[in-house]
Amino acid sequence: MSKKEKTYKIILSGGGTGGHIYPAVAIANELKQRYPDAQFLFVGAKDRMEMEKVPQAGYDIKGLWISGIQRKLTLKNLSFPFKLISSLWNARKIVKQFKPDVVIGTGGFASGPLLQVAASKGIPCLIQEQNSFPGITNKLLSKKVDKICVAYDNLERFFPADKIIKTGNPVRQDLLDIPCKREEAIKYFDLVEGKKTLLVLGGSLGAKAINELIERELDYLQTLNLQIIWQCGKLYYQTYKLYGHTKHVQVHQFINNMDYAYAAADFIISRAGAGSVSELCIVGKPVVFVPSPYVAEDHQTKNADAIVSKNAAIMIAQEDLKVDFKNKFGQLVANPEKQEQFSKNIKKLALTNATKDIVDEVEKLLNK
Repeated sequence: MSKKEKTYKIILSGGGTGGHIYPAVAIANELKQRYPDAQFLFVGAKDRMEMEKVPQAGYDIKGLWISGIQRKLTLKNLSFPFKLISSLWNARKIVKQFKPDVVIGTGGFASGPLLQVAASKGIPCLIQEQNSFPGITNKLLSKKVDKICVAYDNLERFFPADKIIKTGNPVRQDLLDIPCKREEAIKYFDLVEGKKTLLVLGGSLGAKAINELIERELDYLQTLNLQIIWQCGKLYYQTYKLYGHTKHVQVHQFINNMDYAYAAADFIISRAGAGSVSELCIVGKPVVFVPSPYVAEDHQTKNADAIVSKNAAIMIAQEDLKVDFKNKFGQLVANPEKQEQFSKNIKKLALTNATKDIVDEVEKLLNK
């Protein structure tokens, strides 16, 4: 039986946030295209969003009883050793029963026990690190896995240099041709032709500080003659939907056609999760990043900083929004040269073939 004909078994593990789940699903979809007969199993954390999102994408998933260590002393921390022992025990059982040919980790706590067990049994393992500053799970795993696919430069500080391959983060393929979609997008959102559009993004659940900023500055944004597509998120829709009754402001709980939203936008205000940053590099519009200060190890500030340091975007810290926003955003809107420069520079950072490049590395491990 040739290598291509073999029915491969592949485990993917990662989750906790969409930033870990989406790349895992994208990698699985690409592998499925290349190996239609392959068997896939996802492993996540029992009570997190992957338990819902992965089956929606058409894959089986098993959950481990695991969570991270809290920074302050809490009851959750006292249960951590028991969760870890339970997860390692169950991960062993999963690996023994499923017998994977390769294991792929995309970050998040569940991937720790699973990849630890797989690597100790000599199963080829690859991790995909989305951020410019790795999480604790991937840092610990890096010594044990075979390959590490990254999206940023200078990760030799955290990982063995000989294992690193710079691939970028998997992104939606429908973003690659957004310049051609501008006209359709303006019709889709029923926007005023020729008027500049601001797209506001706070993640699928929403971002309180960004929503409060837009509410506070709506009159100011009107003086800049902007129309606004405002994704306020599921948690805040009831609070902010009343602002969406004018022609110039649209309030959405969630935007399904993100390619159209990006195509219509002239300016974007966004959080700086790894997936969003990768998408915005491809989109190539002037961006103001407002990183969430509440994520582990301040990942989002470091992600945004990696773009700002290349003169490719603006970053405003959440606590500085009241004092800095009008000045910084107003200067950007008034300066077409700056807009052009940001667009050009951020596009240079885009890695458009990430999913294929990651799966090429997985194939090399399968063919060993």
